[in-house]
Amino acid sequence: MLLHISHTTKYAYDQPVDYALQQLRLTPQVLKCQRIVDWKITVDGGTVEAFYTDHHGNDVHLINVDAGGVSVSITAAGSVETTDTAGIVPLPKSGPPLWYFSQTTALTTPGPAIGKLASETASETNNLNRLHSLSRLIAKQVSYGKDGTYVATTAEEAMQGGVGVCQDHAHIFIAAARAGGIPARYVSGYLMMDGQIDQDASHAWAEAFVNGLGWVGFDVSNSQSPDERYVRLAVGRDYHDAAPFSGMRVGNAKETMIVNLQVQQ
Repeated sequence: MLLHISHTTKYAYDQPVDYALQQLRLTPQVLKCQRIVDWKITVDGGTVEAFYTDHHGNDVHLINVDAGGVSVSITAAGSVETTDTAGIVPLPKSGPPLWYFSQTTALTTPGPAIGKLASETASETNNLNRLHSLSRLIAKQVSYGKDGTYVATTAEEAMQGGVGVCQDHAHIFIAAARAGGIPARYVSGYLMMDGQIDQDASHAWAEAFVNGLGWVGFDVSNSQSPDERYVRLAVGRDYHDAAPFSGMRVGNAKETMIVNLQVQQ
């Protein structure tokens, strides 16, 4: 499937900024399940200061906002050819070892609620079946909703609150999988939605490692494994490692953000 993506994010400040830096993970990964046909990142109101590949294999751009500027607009756009691999991504020849993805993080530390969740699937001896059961349980117990959590909400907080977005579903799945001894990681990217071109934000899901298969994806929010409608941008232990945007600024300027995202064939 050939997917066309246009993703523009505009940051506006209520007063000129002395210094602001944006870190972008907005370049699709090159894998068996996807091939970049064309892709370009353009910046208005800032300069690309550096480019590198991080230890997870994600391409990263550092954007320096023009000194004294009051806005910066960043667009990532292009076409990606995708293939349905039933959500399976082989273990890469290089990169972090599996034990690294078994470590907890501040966002994925399990508490009593996630411990109980993990125990509910512990009797399943087949890890793939266990993970599918875990995904279904999370979807049943944590409804999708945009008003219950925010970017710093932990997996345990979202689990106890019973509501969350795709980021929260992924964090809960990762925390519970790791609690059960299964390496798991966070994936950021895009999803072409049926009958909807314009979207409010990029997407996120989780992957767990299954012996004999590799990394297997689970999109809890949509109760499915990734297929040819998905485009992967970055991976990491949690949202902080794979966030499409992260940044910092110096001064007292207040920031607003407007996102314009389209994903279509």
